[in-house]
Amino acid sequence: MKKAALLSIAVLGLTACSQGVQTMTDRSASPCGDKPNCVSTQDNREKYQLAPFSLTADANIDSIEQAALTLAGAKTAVKESGYLRVECTSKIMRFVDDLELKIEGDKLLVRSESRVGYSDFGVNRKRADELRERLKESGLIK
Repeated sequence: MKKAALLSIAVLGLTACSQGVQTMTDRSASPCGDKPNCVSTQDNREKYQLAPFSLTADANIDSIEQAALTLAGAKTAVKESGYLRVECTSKIMRFVDDLELKIEGDKLLVRSESRVGYSDFGVNRKRADELRERLKESGLIK
């Protein structure tokens, strides 16, 4: 009986981690913390840094959203004028990473960070690289 109760609590705890966050501040312009589970165009440290994303004249938040939603496990969480937060959920463990995208002039600020855990094993950098390719293919970045 105790084992079943503990198992139920553990399962509920794990599924709670995969739920969307309703309120989260815009962190797109913030550098990453000290854990290796984040990458950003706004961080100047080599292991966290992403090369700039230079937008073309055709880019807008709607077309960027369309490209971002082709990434694995992606769904729109917040969409505002010039800002987009996409939640990317892993298939097996249902971990959620936040991909934040913000248009500033002719640049796209990109920040991808895991919500839980110390290391992401390179998942966020891979996602940012995939996004860059999708945006290039769509003619949205140079």
